[in-house]
Amino acid sequence: MKKTSESQKIPDEAGAKTKSRLRENLEAIVIAVLLALFIRAFVVQAFKIPSGSMEPTLQVGDHILVNKFIYGIRLPVTNTKMIPVSSPEHGDIVVFEYPVEPDKDFIKRVVAVAGDVVEIRDKKVYVNGRLVDQYTVKHTEKRVLPGAVNARDNFGPVIVPEGAYFALGDNRDNSYDSRFWGFVKDSAIKGEAFIIYWSWDKDNFGVRWGRIGKVLH
Repeated sequence: MKKTSESQKIPDEAGAKTKSRLRENLEAIVIAVLLALFIRAFVVQAFKIPSGSMEPTLQVGDHILVNKFIYGIRLPVTNTKMIPVSSPEHGDIVVFEYPVEPDKDFIKRVVAVAGDVVEIRDKKVYVNGRLVDQYTVKHTEKRVLPGAVNARDNFGPVIVPEGAYFALGDNRDNSYDSRFWGFVKDSAIKGEAFIIYWSWDKDNFGVRWGRIGKVLH
């Protein structure tokens, strides 16, 4: 009976260990990718701010994280909401599918929720008859446009329907928002923006270090 030499055993064992390590590495990579996709789909997603419609709160070049879990996990295809922690509230900064072009994402501030009566008079926003002045907003024009000409400075009053929200940009004179295209449906909301994790000023080609880590509210 022919015996296996030690020199034959060693290469076989080395090959087996190499295959085992390769398999472990591939499994680790697959698990990491699946975990990243799960987190991005259901927990936290990164977004970049492309326009100045939310200035001064958000600036062009800010990179933000959005909590997708807080308003409930939405199942693919059916878009059914599960395990909602809360619903969008007054003042929340939300990312949502742009109603006119659902493949685009918009970010605005929730100013009124279902059942609220919202009205804008001479640039001032009123919700249920009360002036809303607790948000940091920006106006770039002193000119006030009549409602018959443009909805920017004079709008409503309107009642926010069930399952919808009225959202405005903080840069009120330069924001395309609910004043022009209507309400944001609850089913279109992807999550709440909660922190700036990176900010790049392309005009001055530098990092805005003071904005990194800023909690949004």
